[in-house]
Amino acid sequence: MNTETPRILFSDIDGTLLNAERQLSSFTISEIKRIKEQIPIVLISSRMPRAMRHLQKDLDILNQPIICYNGGLILVNDEIISSTFIPPEIISELAAFNHGNEFHISLYHNDDWYVPEIDYWAKREINNTKVQPTVKNTDEVITDWKNTNKGAHKIMCMGDETPIGRAYEFLEKNFSDSLHLYRSKSTYIEIAHKAISKQTAVEHLLQSHFDIPIANAIAFGDNYNDITMLQAVGTGVAVANAKPETLAIANAVTLAGKEDGVATYISNNIKLNTSF
Repeated sequence: MNTETPRILFSDIDGTLLNAERQLSSFTISEIKRIKEQIPIVLISSRMPRAMRHLQKDLDILNQPIICYNGGLILVNDEIISSTFIPPEIISELAAFNHGNEFHISLYHNDDWYVPEIDYWAKREINNTKVQPTVKNTDEVITDWKNTNKGAHKIMCMGDETPIGRAYEFLEKNFSDSLHLYRSKSTYIEIAHKAISKQTAVEHLLQSHFDIPIANAIAFGDNYNDITMLQAVGTGVAVANAKPETLAIANAVTLAGKEDGVATYISNNIKLNTSF
């Protein structure tokens, strides 16, 4: 654990930075604003850019990069500096497996979010992220992406536990070498390219944009997809509601995300240089 004042701060969003209303508390906003002129604040999430910018605006850090899709997309001044997506051929096989439409498939590329219909699962995500998707048949999206050399920065499969379990088994059996499969709940599968992670994204951004050693970074998280990031940085902080595996590897544990854990840690531990 690096006990020096960090030179940069990375924070996960859902389960970590937001309160019980899935919003930024006034305490969190004030603490981020207190340090942001000396310590860059970078949001890092499985969310799409549109679902992160309103939070950046509230924190007055729109000038900072964002890491989206767990590292699948990195934006600096709204310019793409890194993009890693799942090829449409794999999406085709997943769609064929789901020929009976037993579960919902959401497809994401940069700021585009496609759903086959506004069903129960789409409505949940709209409520959680404050973003409206485009309704478009999955096969049409795949065809368009094949023609334009695009793919999915993220795939979300959502549905009842049994079909989602079958989908997970199918993906694990056929694509474990090329895909990250992450089940935050028994009714969700979050899918990303195997080559990326929050750790790889942090390393890329530090080397290409900030020129800051990773030992001088602090990061906050709660879930499995935060583990490698928290291990890699100088100070990895888990919120109290984190998964047991995440708590086990953290350098420090703060209050739960819903209890302003990130802001509390910043308030208690990050003192600024006031000598200039």
